[in-house]
Amino acid sequence: MSFQISALPAAHFKELAALSDSELGARNIQKKTVESHPDYPCRVSLEDAEIGETIYLLNFTHHDQATPYKASHAIFVREGVEQAHPMTDEIPRSLSSRLLSVRAYDAHHDMVDADVCDGRQLGTKISTFFADSAVVYLHLHNARPGCYAARVDRI
Repeated sequence: MSFQISALPAAHFKELAALSDSELGARNIQKKTVESHPDYPCRVSLEDAEIGETIYLLNFTHHDQATPYKASHAIFVREGVEQAHPMTDEIPRSLSSRLLSVRAYDAHHDMVDADVCDGRQLGTKISTFFADSAVVYLHLHNARPGCYAARVDRI
């Protein structure tokens, strides 16, 4: 079964570069310069930020549905990057190189299953979840910090 991984849209974060430090602070957004690699996975580019790049740490509501599973968490976004558009069945390195929590949701946006996997086995885990017809989409999270990483849809 084929799948599509989706990054967050760049347009949601485009204005960040124009905000002053005080404006960012008022929105609880931290602006940082990357000092180590690969510690900052960007949710827009689906790549790890490089040393010296500017990133933003902010809270993002990644599951904004009328359900008890509504959720938000901190994410990193690289300054000035374009949205990634992985090919069908492609797993970006920023996902395949991490321990991931995979959460399966149904048509009512309720979580119906979840598991943890090594990112190198993500393709198999996605196929296993999508074998259940009740599963409509998946959310991927970095397992240790719990941050939202990307959405996966069956195609």
